Amino acid sequence: MHRYLLMAGVGYAAILAPPQAARAESAAAGAVEAADPASGDIVVTARRREEKIQKVPLAVSVVNDTALEATGSFNVGKLQQLQPTVQFFSSNPRNSAANIRGLGAPFGLTNDGIEQGVGLYVDQVFYARSAATTFDFLDVQQIEILRGPQGTLYGKNTTAGAINITSRPPSFSPEGRIEVSYGNLGFVQAKAAVSGPLIADRLAIRIAAAGTHRRGTLYNITTGNRINEQDNLGVKAQLLLRATDTLNLTLAGDYNRQNPVCCGQVYVRTGATQRPLNRQYAALAAAFNYAPPSLNPFDRVTDLDGDLKAKQSLGGVSLRAEWELGPGTLTSVSAWRFWNWDPSNDRDFIGLPITAVSANPSKQRQWTQEIRYAGAGGAVDYVFGLFGFHQTVHTSGAQVQGPAASRWLLNPSGVNANDPSVLDGLRSDNAIDFSNTSLAAFGQFTWKLTDRLRVQPGIRVNYDKKSGSYVATVVTGSGSTTLNSDQRGVLAPQSYQPKFSDWNLSYDFTLSYDVAADVMGYATYAKSFKSGGINLSGLPLDAANNPILAVQTVKPESVDHFEVGLKTQFLDRRATLNIAGFWTDVKNFQATVTNGQLGVIRGYLANAAKVRVRGIEADFALRPSDRLSLYANGAFTDAKYAKFVDAPCPPELAGGTAVAAGQTPGAPGTPGGPSPAFCDISGQILPGVSKWALSYGAEYNVPAQVLGQEGNVYLGFDGSYRSIFSSNPSRSAYTDIEGYALSNLRLGFRSASGWDAYGWVRNAFNVKYFDFLSVQSGNTGLIIGQPGDQRTYGLTVKAAF
Repeated sequence: MHRYLLMAGVGYAAILAPPQAARAESAAAGAVEAADPASGDIVVTARRREEKIQKVPLAVSVVNDTALEATGSFNVGKLQQLQPTVQFFSSNPRNSAANIRGLGAPFGLTNDGIEQGVGLYVDQVFYARSAATTFDFLDVQQIEILRGPQGTLYGKNTTAGAINITSRPPSFSPEGRIEVSYGNLGFVQAKAAVSGPLIADRLAIRIAAAGTHRRGTLYNITTGNRINEQDNLGVKAQLLLRATDTLNLTLAGDYNRQNPVCCGQVYVRTGATQRPLNRQYAALAAAFNYAPPSLNPFDRVTDLDGDLKAKQSLGGVSLRAEWELGPGTLTSVSAWRFWNWDPSNDRDFIGLPITAVSANPSKQRQWTQEIRYAGAGGAVDYVFGLFGFHQTVHTSGAQVQGPAASRWLLNPSGVNANDPSVLDGLRSDNAIDFSNTSLAAFGQFTWKLTDRLRVQPGIRVNYDKKSGSYVATVVTGSGSTTLNSDQRGVLAPQSYQPKFSDWNLSYDFTLSYDVAADVMGYATYAKSFKSGGINLSGLPLDAANNPILAVQTVKPESVDHFEVGLKTQFLDRRATLNIAGFWTDVKNFQATVTNGQLGVIRGYLANAAKVRVRGIEADFALRPSDRLSLYANGAFTDAKYAKFVDAPCPPELAGGTAVAAGQTPGAPGTPGGPSPAFCDISGQILPGVSKWALSYGAEYNVPAQVLGQEGNVYLGFDGSYRSIFSSNPSRSAYTDIEGYALSNLRLGFRSASGWDAYGWVRNAFNVKYFDFLSVQSGNTGLIIGQPGDQRTYGLTVKAAF
């Protein structure tokens, strides 16, 4: 806590050095104007050029810095409460993913061997690691959320959408910002930024820092510590050089660090599986005289006995050159980034020494280079460019079984189940390497056929090459490499070297028409691909406990996307209503599945034959007066497996004696009966996405004078709702998460001179909900989960100078 206060104090002193009242008034006015979501003058760079949002024939939403700060949305995971089309899943920073319209990344464990369908860009630099979504936003100006395929405009192919984050740029006029927040659960957050010229009209600098700390939301009775805490620190520096009147160079560097005690889950419930009763949770727990510390997950108590750690660092440098050349601008973006991950987990999720060690430390490096030219010539606007990406990942993983593993994991009728030494100390050391190269040429053109009618074709040629190595070395507790069948069934040696390479062609076509001055309609068809990949989390095993090499690669996704939209403004442009309808078919949908290997969470990749996602979205904003502003966003999303006949079975149908395809499995809840080797889940909903999702809010202000300062007292409300959704790749009655609504309140004073102070309450009605639910490996019937944040409250003070 003290280091964040120190950081805030240093930033505050630096910002106070050049105070100018006129500039502060301008900054405050700008913040109020930017906060107006009904403004038709919001500028976005969604198509890699500056445009007014209402003129872009694309489903795009904008969240500015004012909205982010007011709602406490300080990382990507919080965006789903503001944007109904965004879904976020995270069991720990590595296993995090942001989806748009239910698409983007497989639900569940992250696999390094595939791409993300939602691209994350910060200041035009592509971030390959999904873990970046868990870091605090740092000096952000605005966030654009683009929905649908974006491959003909963006460097990396993005089949589901893109999150485009823009930082505040260096300024040639001295300025600064500071923000400090305090709240319950030991929450303290400090942000500071300062900018100004180093050489007048030639070289400017901007430095920003942010830190967040909050104690854990769960209490671990085994260690006496609170877990799942927040402990973030980030710094960023930018230099802007006006090399000539037509050439700007921006050099940026950032470093971010997290080191929380994280991440654990709690007991939620149990459910019957097809396992014999003596191999289900109740009997297994009774054999150890074990009981969870609480049967109520919202007591937020756990008893994990494994070491918990989620330490990671992320950062990099970039150089952006923007050269006004001819009728347009030539842009080059060069970047190098790193991600270091040092975790430790309790993979049995309970307070028994079943899995003593589970850790997969990883190091990733990436290089990107993008060159593009955007311009206008008469009736044609255009963007075309080249993109190169190279990534390497090295992981050194380990899993060690504990003294309770034999009885918990092995068949009780066998002799080895009652001998703890059989699995105690059984260890797998995994060496995993991955190399990924991607090259692309892309372009998009807008041809103005008339003053009202435009056509916009786009094309992308993409090449991807991936190669990897997975080597698992397994030894017994005595150090022997000679394993019996029970030991191999729990941790099996594996060695394979998968490879994948492919070319693909993506294209899209958009027709847009200005129905009236403030009414535009558009229609889009896009053909897109998400590159194939390789399995780098270990392979499922055959009957002889050998890896099934046929599934070491996964096919590319093929996407057909149709969309129509209407963008409107009325009531003298005080009201905005944008509507989009879409239909997306995905062939060879990449899904993460689990083979049920005892005691091991062995997530691997497979292809579902076809997925269909369709829906309607509406974004509405109204500012009837300078005193009142309102907004409401809604999404109806019908996301289903259109055809997935060989999916892993849900826990109700898993764990018994396998039967051949076509035979009838035992009914759910019939212990020990036959269960299918796989299940047909065609027609079931995709995990993680609600059919209905809403966000809504209002702010009302009145003129007031506080401490001699003129300004406004304001009252704000922000709410969100998600209907029921599945939290398992194959839908299960045990892992459905019921719908819930969250409400946030704030009351404060915003001065005309640039400072703002407000109290806030988030989840004001203390709604009990889950972020996710998961099935314990081995089909014991145990369901664990992560309760969502309880009611939190605090105070924020910020100022701009």
